[in-house]
Amino acid sequence: MKPIEYDAQIYNTIRKNIKKYRKEKKITAAELAVLVDLSHDFIRQIESEKVGCNFSVETLYRISVALDVSLDALIEK
Repeated sequence: MKPIEYDAQIYNTIRKNIKKYRKEKKITAAELAVLVDLSHDFIRQIESEKVGCNFSVETLYRISVALDVSLDALIEK
């Protein structure tokens, strides 16, 4: 059986994708925060590589719906 390879940088991958799709949609982090009913600071933390931040599957799902992208798109390298 082939060993499974995990993305050790999965949070950074997700951060970059959220920011990319948000900018493609031409909305600010503050506007995304309103759409997903989270604080602007929390969205900024999610997108920041400098801040260690964990977020729930529900949060990731809500962001994907607001950005009109699949969950797969947010975790894709």
